[in-house]
Amino acid sequence: MLDQTLTEQAAALRRGDYSATELTAAYLARIGARNAALNAFITVTAGAAHQAAAAADAALAGGEAPPLTGIPIAHKDIFCTDGVRTSCASRMLDNFIAPYDATVVRRLAAAGAVMLGKTNMDEFAMGSSNETSFYGPVRNPWDPDRVPGGSSGGSAAAVAAGLCSAATGTDTGGSIRQPAALTGICGLKPTYGRVSRYGMIAFASSLDQAGPMARSAADLALLLQAMAGFDERDSTSIDRPVPDYPAALEAPLTGLRIGLPAEYFNAGLEAAVGDAVRAALTELERLGAQLVDLTLPHTALSVPAYYVVAPAEASSNLARYDGVRYGYRADNPADLTDLYKRSRSEGFGAEVKRRILIGTYVLSAGYYDAYYLKAQRVRRLIREDFLSAFGQVDLIAAPTTPQPAFRLGEKQHDPVAMYLSDIYTIAANLAGLPALSVPCGLVQGLPVGLQLIGRDFDEARLLNVAHRYQQVTDWHTRRPPETRA
Repeated sequence: MLDQTLTEQAAALRRGDYSATELTAAYLARIGARNAALNAFITVTAGAAHQAAAAADAALAGGEAPPLTGIPIAHKDIFCTDGVRTSCASRMLDNFIAPYDATVVRRLAAAGAVMLGKTNMDEFAMGSSNETSFYGPVRNPWDPDRVPGGSSGGSAAAVAAGLCSAATGTDTGGSIRQPAALTGICGLKPTYGRVSRYGMIAFASSLDQAGPMARSAADLALLLQAMAGFDERDSTSIDRPVPDYPAALEAPLTGLRIGLPAEYFNAGLEAAVGDAVRAALTELERLGAQLVDLTLPHTALSVPAYYVVAPAEASSNLARYDGVRYGYRADNPADLTDLYKRSRSEGFGAEVKRRILIGTYVLSAGYYDAYYLKAQRVRRLIREDFLSAFGQVDLIAAPTTPQPAFRLGEKQHDPVAMYLSDIYTIAANLAGLPALSVPCGLVQGLPVGLQLIGRDFDEARLLNVAHRYQQVTDWHTRRPPETRA
């Protein structure tokens, strides 16, 4: 049963092939056996999971269970969970017990999902490899000497290793799609505003978006159906009807126009990854899609623009962690200034400090116009590139990452090289567009992903294309060696 997709498990639970209690117990046993090697979970909530599974079995027996009833999932440790530690993988919040549930957590629970625990991540979601966590790096199930990607690396590794049916993640510059690609699973970043950010600890407020991670596009559709929708408690939430995502999965691709931006197939793309992506595009052609070459001229500016905008917003958001109200507090401070300085210095890791300093600099007097304002203007140009492209095509296809998973420590001391890991994913965040990654091949035994980028609120089309692709390929069914064993 652990080898089944979420969609298959949901059907099996309704047929009575096994119970939610049995499924939850099996996942908890696998977590107990494998998490020490992968470090995918920060907190495991076994007791609460057993209780939720028993309630799920009662609901299933009653015949009126919500769609995800009995499905064991995990939440990235950036989502507040009532009564459970919410650390953001930082020493700063190591002792923080959230007093309420994030909207994403609440909605998935209302849909019947069983929470197994909270997954590891880059500290405050700042990283591309899951090596900045206060609790240590997450390891890729395909090769434990390699990174799973970040910042949602714990969620990606947990799904890929079969430690849960699905997991939540957040995507600020590719942090759902990039780890999904590097671990061979599916990950969706919805349109900005499609999923509530209430109770999701902020990194960069104009970029952060919650989304699902699972084994198949059909799984993502079920999860997004539960997660999406307007939330009056989130000022960035969009009041717009939520379509029936599962119902749209089977639509034919005949006549679909897929744009291929030249900037995503450049010299920085590893040849074997490019070959895998092109093979996937050939399959989409066979399904009736038409490939259209196009250009997104400001793509090269996405990384520098992002690393002005995101640190600036991080500097503002993380100012609240001062050792006074909650979180880490330095021992025996000499005075208030000493409390602030030592609490922040001791509570934050190196990458978080780096981004706070960059953000404070670009927002400072004399530099705001030169850096932050200019980056926001570039951001607008990047969005206009996409809007122009969508006048010619229905969606855009590209690689998710320029290479497969790199080795632990390989880029840890080269921040620029690390930042370039997200070169193909950042633009969608700057433009606020929906995008997903779907497995499309193996390169030297490691997964790589095909990225699909759509118009605003066109998640249904992205899921449809990914699902039809998965009906004629089996990359999403491949499992890491130890998981297969």
